Amino acid sequence: MSTHPHPLDVAINLSGKRVAVIGGGPAGLMAAEGLAARGAQVDVYDAMPSVGRKFLMAGRGGLNLTHSEPAAPFLARYGERAAQIAPWLRELDANGLRLWAQQLGIETFVGSSGRVFPAEMKAAPLLRAWLARLRAAGVRFHMRHRWLGWPAAVAPSAAGLRFQAPDGGLARDADAVVLALGGGSWARLGSDGAWLPGLAAHGIATAPLRAANCGFEVGWSEHFRQRHAGQPVKSVTLRCVGAAGPGHARQGEFVVTESGIEGSLVYALSAGLRDRIEATGHAIALLDLAPGWSGEKVLAAVTHPRGARSMSSHLQSRLGLTGVKAGLLRECAGPEAFRDPAQLGRLIKALPLRLEHPRPIDEAISTAGGVRFEALTPGLMVRAAPGVFCAGEMLDWEAPTGGYLLTACMASGVVAAAGVAAFLAAR
Repeated sequence: MSTHPHPLDVAINLSGKRVAVIGGGPAGLMAAEGLAARGAQVDVYDAMPSVGRKFLMAGRGGLNLTHSEPAAPFLARYGERAAQIAPWLRELDANGLRLWAQQLGIETFVGSSGRVFPAEMKAAPLLRAWLARLRAAGVRFHMRHRWLGWPAAVAPSAAGLRFQAPDGGLARDADAVVLALGGGSWARLGSDGAWLPGLAAHGIATAPLRAANCGFEVGWSEHFRQRHAGQPVKSVTLRCVGAAGPGHARQGEFVVTESGIEGSLVYALSAGLRDRIEATGHAIALLDLAPGWSGEKVLAAVTHPRGARSMSSHLQSRLGLTGVKAGLLRECAGPEAFRDPAQLGRLIKALPLRLEHPRPIDEAISTAGGVRFEALTPGLMVRAAPGVFCAGEMLDWEAPTGGYLLTACMASGVVAAAGVAAFLAAR
């Protein structure tokens, strides 16, 4: 684990060099900081009226900066892209990020879930301190400057960057450019994915953007929807049924919505559920409504003589199944199961919930897809476009909520800054 408050190799002096950073989210700002620390003149361009809008929105309920999980399971959260993310985390891991925040005057603490938060829980104080430090380092900010991409006949480079600005169109030259354009979710905050077709048209390998950390649509009956939409489902486990059978179970909670399900437990499994829907047209999530009970104990409770009581009253009395949990069982098990106590007992431990579609990409917390790693050098430079670098969520990777997404975004900014420095030093 890193022990430096700001793990930047600033041995390379970029004095006299101009670097454009397009995108004022965490990855872009971290790249700007690394470049300014090396003496470059850094200009940050963003299409929105202010930077860090998605960052601020993410912190409205308490900014989850990173996670205290040990290094090996932390890295495993990046799934198929763990090998590509590992070098980033060697530059800035969870400990390094906490020390970096401390250097900004922001103390952090570890919550009961292992997640790391600022002591004040808010994103705004951290962002204000960060921007003050960047401005003191000479970073210049250009708001309402929408990057227009490269014309079809022009090879991608840092020269002749075109923007639509409040005063009209303008062009700017730089020695290098870091694209940190975000993914495709929360378009109203600036991440609209509009950059992807332009990069693909210039031969830069990309993968389609897909919803990540998202909710899913379920074909609820009108009766269930009216009674339970908006209600939290607490203390349950969920697992995705894949080609090899049921996957690893996760315990937590989610929320029933008008259209389906969402919430932290769903987001943790969303990649597998989404991929299963893409492969087969739907996904089955197995829901354990009584995770603290063994199957044998549940079966004994369900088959216990109930006398004149209804099965619903019996389940409430013996298992505590009420409210939305009882509603889910009734919705997904069907009337036949309520006439077969043994079958009902099995369903309480593994209730199949059919998921039809992910919710629209703009509702997702983040996105998968983007610029493929195969198109980039280890320093995150586009192989086909010397001097053009990419960072953050616009790359083809994903991570669950819990601080993993933000940590890797910021770490990629550190890596991109180092890549720019090495590129310019070698010219």
